[in-house]
Amino acid sequence: MLKKLKGLFVVEEESDKAESQVKEETTSKEAPSQSKDQPAAQPAEVPRPEGAQPSERFVNKLLGAIEENNLKGFDYLEFKQALQNLDSVAMDEPTRYQSAMAMAKTMGTTPEALIKSAEHYIAVLSKEEAKFRTAFESQQKNRVQERSQAKESYASGIEQRKKKIAELEAEIKALEDKQEKLKLDIAQASAKVNATKDGFYSAYHIVVDQIKADLDMMKQNA
Repeated sequence: MLKKLKGLFVVEEESDKAESQVKEETTSKEAPSQSKDQPAAQPAEVPRPEGAQPSERFVNKLLGAIEENNLKGFDYLEFKQALQNLDSVAMDEPTRYQSAMAMAKTMGTTPEALIKSAEHYIAVLSKEEAKFRTAFESQQKNRVQERSQAKESYASGIEQRKKKIAELEAEIKALEDKQEKLKLDIAQASAKVNATKDGFYSAYHIVVDQIKADLDMMKQNA
């Protein structure tokens, strides 16, 4: 039946490269598909992606929901099959629909019933879309928003550490400046001490040398 539905809606097999990251088992935990007796609801507008390839897995899921909620008797799906059977007949589009509608009448249905059944299947698909959207938003929160918050936390941590590094670099620079000043102070103090030493020994030798000279003369002339 699923293969037949694919043929009705001209759905080609697609590769998994475009498959959504939202897990199918997540959507399966949502509310069950719409009951066959439940009145059709108007579906909300949903985004139509440009250039994206349909996921075979989700095509199967959507058509499976239609199959599960297939109405009894000649409904939209049989009408769709009748339209497809007329593809090989040379006629314009309005005539093709009128011919399929006439065939439907012979099967005991009415245009109003066909329209209602088509709206029923749109409502079934709309409910699947709502379930998917709920699962997607959950995955969006778990996989994107939480990681975004973690990223902001890391960014804050990086900024705090950069600030600490800047503070440490400033402290290191201040210590280096003090070190350089101390080097200059040490050099100046050393020069001053050495100058004092030189001054002392210069005076010392002046006096001592004179005494030693007098001492020598005294010894010579005693």
